[in-house]
Amino acid sequence: MTIRIPFNKPSVVGSELSYLGQAVAGGHASGDGPFTKRAEAMLQQRFGANRVMLTTSCTSALELAALLCDLRPGDEVIIPSYTFVSTANAFVLRGAKPVFVDIRPDTLNIDERLIEAAITSRTRVIVPVHYGGVACEMDAIMDIADRHGVIVVEDAAQGVNARYKNRPLGTIGHLGCYSFHETKNISCGEGGALVVNDPAMESRAEMLREKGTNRSQFMRGEADKYTWFDLGSSYVLSDMLAAFLVGQIESMDKITRRRGEIVDRYSALLAPLVRGGVIQTPVTPHHCATSHHMFAVVTAGVEERAALIAHLRAAGVLAVFHYVPLHTSPFAQSMGVPQDPLPVTDDLSARLLRLPLYFDLTDSEVEEVAGRVLDFYGSPSGGEPA
Repeated sequence: MTIRIPFNKPSVVGSELSYLGQAVAGGHASGDGPFTKRAEAMLQQRFGANRVMLTTSCTSALELAALLCDLRPGDEVIIPSYTFVSTANAFVLRGAKPVFVDIRPDTLNIDERLIEAAITSRTRVIVPVHYGGVACEMDAIMDIADRHGVIVVEDAAQGVNARYKNRPLGTIGHLGCYSFHETKNISCGEGGALVVNDPAMESRAEMLREKGTNRSQFMRGEADKYTWFDLGSSYVLSDMLAAFLVGQIESMDKITRRRGEIVDRYSALLAPLVRGGVIQTPVTPHHCATSHHMFAVVTAGVEERAALIAHLRAAGVLAVFHYVPLHTSPFAQSMGVPQDPLPVTDDLSARLLRLPLYFDLTDSEVEEVAGRVLDFYGSPSGGEPA
């Protein structure tokens, strides 16, 4: 069956292609060129961040964060199981063990009420993942971290331009990580950023990002030569991709606004199913401003979800489920990490379905997708699946 309405589609919203041409013509296509500096400055100013460093991906940003945390084999990192593999992998690469904590049933974020019980003498880091661009309860998480002397690394891959109590996500913990992957709201195909909120980490972060050298200081004239000082890797984003990203950052409010309109339309059209208890939709707390990264519905069961996916695909609409919980993965189990039950994660991950959402999605396409969902359930007020 031909897919007429994809799950995601990258968009050109403003001056992205013009800036890309300028980057090529300017002769600086590698990292840390004029557009890299421009993008970093724009993000720093917009979010009031101490320092933003563009990286090749959010995975790279997480790996940089893990290096900055000075982890040792046997250290523990508290994360939700319901997240992308990079959230765990970055820290496992440093020898740490993931400690999985269950999620909240409303936002699908890590349940802050369960974090303290998971802390041991080996705990070094807490990684809140802002699922769908909705903030975790950061006041409670930072309070726990402060009392136990652990570092907080925000995985804000889906939370660019979202806020918690008017504070931009990624700027609340000691470190934050953004994604500019093709599937994200603000994109350059592949890319990310490390947000360094603790000034004491800034100088070392520069070195780690530049293969463990002091090249950044050398380029600013702060050193007469550059050499190898630390661990590191090649985490610097190409200036061509940064140029495309500048165009997206300039259109950030426009992109967020349009995505919000799509979410609101889905919500209005599918409200009868929610009111009837046929499906659920994740909640955005009143003190959070979401990035509108996704629109998800929670079905009654895994079989119903599979049937709905097939129903939509038959109509040319691609809808997808999301993460397979990490605690159930072969690799996590091979590490032999003791695992308490995660009933909410196990339940909701088997029932959640994501509908198409991207900047160029038209109103008529939104109405068609929602109409197909309503058709599946037999009537606007719900009923037995078709």
